[in-house]
Amino acid sequence: MAATQTQNPETAPMSGHRDQAPADQALAGRAPADRRPDVVASLRPLLIDVGIPLGTYYLLRDAFGLSLWLSLALSSIGPAVRSVAGLVKERKLNLLAVLMLAVNLAGIVVSFLTGDPRAMIAKDSVVSSVIAFAILGSVMLRRPLMSAGLKPYMTRGKAERIAAWDRLSTASARFRRLELAFSTIWGLALLAECAARLVGAYTLPVATMVWLGTVLTLGSIGVAIVAGGAAAGPIQKMIDAEAAAS
Repeated sequence: MAATQTQNPETAPMSGHRDQAPADQALAGRAPADRRPDVVASLRPLLIDVGIPLGTYYLLRDAFGLSLWLSLALSSIGPAVRSVAGLVKERKLNLLAVLMLAVNLAGIVVSFLTGDPRAMIAKDSVVSSVIAFAILGSVMLRRPLMSAGLKPYMTRGKAERIAAWDRLSTASARFRRLELAFSTIWGLALLAECAARLVGAYTLPVATMVWLGTVLTLGSIGVAIVAGGAAAGPIQKMIDAEAAAS
């Protein structure tokens, strides 16, 4: 009896460990799926305010064969409605919607001023340049525009992580520098894409630039995502530590 009693304390932890391992593995296996809705929810504002207007523009222009200015005008309706709704409902500007509206209006002006196919290709750089200058301008004003999209992704809608972001953004100079660095990286990447598109529009064959323009856009976004990790990584670690300490 005594021997049996002395063995139980030793075997119990081992048994618990064996029982816990499958549970931990199951939780680990579910973690990516559990986080997927958070990622989708965090990217929804970017999709609505930027992705849908851009997709509408290319669909109307390339699939339905509408003129450039009409495609831009029709794709401007969504951002315009979103901007007005934000002012009426929340009494603040929806910056991404206003930005896309400005981009579309600038494209309409350019389309009226010229019918040169090279100029029309170069016109697409208006999208990158307006967004790039807006982002870099927000950095100069110390109100980094890209934080609006980064914050939901980093906090995943969890109250303790949102509170941690807010505290760090207010009290931590390093956190603020990382926010500014993240927006700066995106602004410079999009500005580089704009410059490359402009050079290509007037030095390469038009047929080449038709497909190369899309490659440049996707490439600049890829570079921004990879390079932006230099700032996003430390931001995430600071949020993790702050949320755990609270």
